[in-house]
Amino acid sequence: MTFPLVHPMLDAALVARGYLEPTAVQSAVLQPEAEGRDLLVSARTGSGKTVAFGLAAAFTLIPDGALPPKGPPIALCIAPTRELALQVQAELAWLYAGARIVSCVGGMDIQREARLLYAGCHIVVGTPGRLGDHLRRGNLNLSALKVVVLDEADEMLDLGFQEELEVILDAAPSERRTLMFSATIPHDIAKLARKYQRDALRIDTIDRSQPHDDIEYRAITVAGHEIEGALVNILRWYESPGALVFCATRDSTRRLHQSLVQRGFAAVMLSGELSQHERTTALDALRSGRARVGVCTDVAARGLDLPALDLVVHADLPTNPETLLHRSGRTGRAGRKGVSCLIVPYSKRRRAEQVTTAARVRASWSNAPSAEDINGRDRERLLTDPMLDPPEGVERADAEALLAANDPIAIAAALLRLYRRQLPPPETISAAPQPRAPEAHLSQAVRGYAARDADRTSRREANGTLREATGSSSYAPSPRADAPAGDFVQFRISVGRANRADPKWILPLLCRVGNVTKADIGAIRIFDTDTRFEINREVSDAFAAATANLPEHEPRITQAGDGPMPARPPFRAKMHDGKGDVGKPAGGKPFRGPRTSSRPLVPRQPRT
Repeated sequence: MTFPLVHPMLDAALVARGYLEPTAVQSAVLQPEAEGRDLLVSARTGSGKTVAFGLAAAFTLIPDGALPPKGPPIALCIAPTRELALQVQAELAWLYAGARIVSCVGGMDIQREARLLYAGCHIVVGTPGRLGDHLRRGNLNLSALKVVVLDEADEMLDLGFQEELEVILDAAPSERRTLMFSATIPHDIAKLARKYQRDALRIDTIDRSQPHDDIEYRAITVAGHEIEGALVNILRWYESPGALVFCATRDSTRRLHQSLVQRGFAAVMLSGELSQHERTTALDALRSGRARVGVCTDVAARGLDLPALDLVVHADLPTNPETLLHRSGRTGRAGRKGVSCLIVPYSKRRRAEQVTTAARVRASWSNAPSAEDINGRDRERLLTDPMLDPPEGVERADAEALLAANDPIAIAAALLRLYRRQLPPPETISAAPQPRAPEAHLSQAVRGYAARDADRTSRREANGTLREATGSSSYAPSPRADAPAGDFVQFRISVGRANRADPKWILPLLCRVGNVTKADIGAIRIFDTDTRFEINREVSDAFAAATANLPEHEPRITQAGDGPMPARPPFRAKMHDGKGDVGKPAGGKPFRGPRTSSRPLVPRQPRT
């Protein structure tokens, strides 16, 4: 299928740009039933939507085959972010050659934009906030408007721009055409369409039963403390000419960007805290190849078009399927293949599975590439590197002289050193924990039930003995009967009763930082200044390695030996002795903390 004739002014531009056949969304807006009507279009990111609404508006904007004189704009394109607005401006500039296109986005000189609007134009492209500012100041005249385009309409509503959009649409002439393009059509978008569109044609080019065929999804499982190392190895494994790494917050974006730069990656940062000039410079570095990795927040998940982007890495898991698809949609555009990698800590695998299932994508699961894997791949790349092509002319003569004066093995070794010097070294990743057989978990559970029954029996016997001897039911609990020294290894964590230690949060903490499951953890006993716990011997070495270098804000975890777990001492609180020592007698209710009143607490005297 060849590209159909669209408009005399646009056909030459399409041919010069190399457009041989339309995409699905471009073909849909060129159908006879779409001519002159309002459109509500849903299409995947990277499907050519910008060119599509440029084609759809062509005969409305240029009915006589030539552009009208400059004046109030005849078309208005609204985009959610500054980057997307500037990208739309660049696309329309070549499609509508000779048209004057003005951008109005936050972070740029508003006075300069006002002068350009005053001088006259044909098309205005901007963000809702800045367009609203120009409208309130009287800089933007919408009286001649023929077409309004809302690009990524769902994202604009998600960002809270509904009020600004309604102000702009209310100020536009009622007889205009309104074209709304969105990846999804939620209830809010449908409501906005019913309010501001007339007899709109609904166009849906998304096959929701099939995932994006041009994107390969990979889920990389890794220990929680080795996320950065896994990211380094993923970037080194693929060696993509362009990659985007998505983080959840600005702080994590800044920290990860600094870490990659220190390791030798050509990386830039994209986040909302940067000025427009800084963000434009970063994008230019990615497009020109001066930078190969962009570390960004979700502000870059919409609309960015980086031609050489082959890899998207989710350093922080996306919170919902829409975010996963929008992030991943930065690659696999315009027929190019791409890879979307999710870095999944062991403790968050179920959450990752829920997100990918809801997004209807099938991810292949694997461990992070090891340093040995990457070194092997580097050797393969070196053997096929274009720098090994046969030399010619003066270069060949110099190569022959170098070979005659030196040992060939020494020359090859020098080439290897030079080649590896430009590559960031891979990180050492710990091996994934091997799941135990189901019968092992079952036998442990059976041992636990048996030990619990035996412990209850011993408690009853001890209580009976104590009653006979002292008349009291208090006792010190015995050590666990199901935890022999050969099965578990003791560890110590530097929080105790004084730090309000509680198994409710200690158990998830140990699973998160040590990459173990609840089935691998034995007894937990809390003392005044520390807590002792048991780890199954099969995973104790991996647990010790994972907790050896925890961040400063995490409690310290050290190995405590192989002996039996010490018994927790019975609670012995003191009565008030006139020096501020407050407590509760043994055998009463546990101490809940000092009272707010300054009156000293004294024991209640029994009634006589």
